[in-house]
Amino acid sequence: MKLVASVTFIFFALISLYSSAFIVPEGRQAIITQFGRPMGEPITDTGLHFKTPFIQEARFVDKRILTWDGMPNQIPTKDKKYISVDTTARWKIVDVLKFIQTVQNERGAKARLDSILDANTRDIISKSNLVEAVRNSNSILDQIKALKQMKKDKIEKAIDDEIFGEIEKIDLGREKLSDIITKKSDEELRPFGISIIDVQLRRISYEKTVEQKVYERMISERKRIAEKIRSIGKGEKAKIEGRLSRDLQKIESQAYKEAEIIKGQGEAKSTAIYAQALGQDPNFYEFVRTLDSYRTVLGGKTNFILSSDSEFLRLLKKGN
Repeated sequence: MKLVASVTFIFFALISLYSSAFIVPEGRQAIITQFGRPMGEPITDTGLHFKTPFIQEARFVDKRILTWDGMPNQIPTKDKKYISVDTTARWKIVDVLKFIQTVQNERGAKARLDSILDANTRDIISKSNLVEAVRNSNSILDQIKALKQMKKDKIEKAIDDEIFGEIEKIDLGREKLSDIITKKSDEELRPFGISIIDVQLRRISYEKTVEQKVYERMISERKRIAEKIRSIGKGEKAKIEGRLSRDLQKIESQAYKEAEIIKGQGEAKSTAIYAQALGQDPNFYEFVRTLDSYRTVLGGKTNFILSSDSEFLRLLKKGN
């Protein structure tokens, strides 16, 4: 009987020891509940711990940073553009007691996260224009402004105005919208022992119903810009051709003027030479000029009818 009693005592002691001991693994925390009621502070240290056997239970929850992925939602923006927004968030359990008392487990926490984060995302996005959810800053406008200041060509500036003139200026930006969603959601989830670390707008796209219309509008805008650039180019072409025509006329006029001056100077020199030759021997000068006139007049196939006493044929008569 003593042996049986000893074995029974040892058996129940081992069961009690096994029931009272528990291990908190890395990345987890535990809270002791007695008949469903939390007892004491959460246990965050890893390793072996003990509780009252049979009447107390150790409930484990994660103390690491967890990820929440939302379902893409169709949201109308302030400027009446329907977009599909896909969000993701990081969260963690900061108050185990509140967490156990309210949502009980991660499944219940996910249900709260779904409702609160989706509602806040829809509310914030619908109060802002689409461009606020797409861009983070106005740096692109500053870059365009600096680029225009560097350019001296009016054509390039006009093209830049046509291409970049429709870029909107933002007041908040994508990151600030995410911060607003994070702050608002964190305030609403604190009573559940949950803290939101950040919320990110992972993907923003047009709905399929309006995507084709958007593409068509983009194509028509680019065509309009192309026509504008072509018209600017044609205008510049006309200006360049006009300048070329004017410069050509100026050059031709200057060249004609210089040619006439040179001709005049040549004729003056020729006249002076002729005059000098005439002064030295008038008869020889007359003879040479008469021969030149014969060569000029009689060199072709032209027929002349002249009288026998014509002064033009005087030298030919003398030759006979």
